[in-house]
Amino acid sequence: MTHGPDYTDDKDPMRRITDELAPPVDEGEDMRLSTVSTESQSYSSLVWQRFRRSIPGMLGLTMVVMLLVIALFGQFFAPMNPKEPDIAFAPPAKFSWYVPEIENPPEGRVEPGWRLMPVVYPIVESEEYDPITFQPLMAPDYENPRRIVLFAKGWEYQMLGMTWERHFIGTADGSPLHFLGTDKLGRDILSRGIVGSQISLAIALSSITLITIIGTLVGITSGYIGGRFDLWFQRFVEIILAFPQLPFYLALTTLIPVTAPSTLFISFVVLVIVGLGWAQLSREVRGKTMALRQVDYVRAAMAVGASDRRIITRHILPNVTSHVIVAVTLGIPTIVLLESFLGFLGFAVKPPLISWGLMLQDAGTFSVIGSYPWILSPVGFVLVTVFAFNALGDGLRDAIDPY
Repeated sequence: MTHGPDYTDDKDPMRRITDELAPPVDEGEDMRLSTVSTESQSYSSLVWQRFRRSIPGMLGLTMVVMLLVIALFGQFFAPMNPKEPDIAFAPPAKFSWYVPEIENPPEGRVEPGWRLMPVVYPIVESEEYDPITFQPLMAPDYENPRRIVLFAKGWEYQMLGMTWERHFIGTADGSPLHFLGTDKLGRDILSRGIVGSQISLAIALSSITLITIIGTLVGITSGYIGGRFDLWFQRFVEIILAFPQLPFYLALTTLIPVTAPSTLFISFVVLVIVGLGWAQLSREVRGKTMALRQVDYVRAAMAVGASDRRIITRHILPNVTSHVIVAVTLGIPTIVLLESFLGFLGFAVKPPLISWGLMLQDAGTFSVIGSYPWILSPVGFVLVTVFAFNALGDGLRDAIDPY
């Protein structure tokens, strides 16, 4: 007699029915089907996964990293000495990957034909004169092209406590190379823009750092304590927010003597920007703190007798940090624009220091812009920086709070 399966030890009748109806599964096949990862992911890894899917965010991150690297090693990436004069208002250099043949070429001329690295034709003064300005017209010298090489030897500079003379790009014979032309004193615009990024970004980063520290601490303190302290302190914040910022900037910067050193000007501008910029961030952080104070795990920490310091540092601050990071990335472009505007008016950086706003002073008249449009090149530096940080901030905002 054939007997069925023995279920004398199985106390669950539903399990017997399920075992009888379930088809046999091969053990190897079952291992192949079990591909779902059970490993938990941290909040930062989830944010990074969402951020990587944002094309503008990744583009902004790449551009920001490149801007910081170029600013950090500005003297290395600058092809010319930013303070050395040459031909005034020289147009941007002309480049070509093809060297034509000419009759009676001078000795040492580049061989004709197509080249992997382009050549540059130096700008020289011609015998013709501008009918409006009566200045000699500049034109490329097509008979004497110069080879462009990487890690070229050029002007000496100090970096990392040592003297260097190698630059990222330049000419083989050390002749002038003006990618964006020169200003009214004959100084290379591209080199001045690269070196000037150190001052402009230093002002923006130092200002946003102080704004972040002050605004976060004040906002968390006001929102967590609440009561009468929060009531009166927010009235003080509203007074700061009510100030018309631009006239206040100009009024405060005029208090410094014109003969004061540039470091004093920069320090004063940073203090003014911080003094008026922390209020908005503190108001935003205060609102987030007041909402987090009512969350269950924060109220549970209060109930068990956790100290205020532990509650703020372990529960409130980590949840506010994501908002602060986004506010920082979106606040840097605002400070860059403000520094450029103040520098254009002459209230930020004084020579011999270089900044983007100071470079824009050369474009203060319409006649100069019409005759020498390359003087507006510093505007491109500002636009690229603002776009990079805005794209990074938008990508972070979507990744941190996707809903």
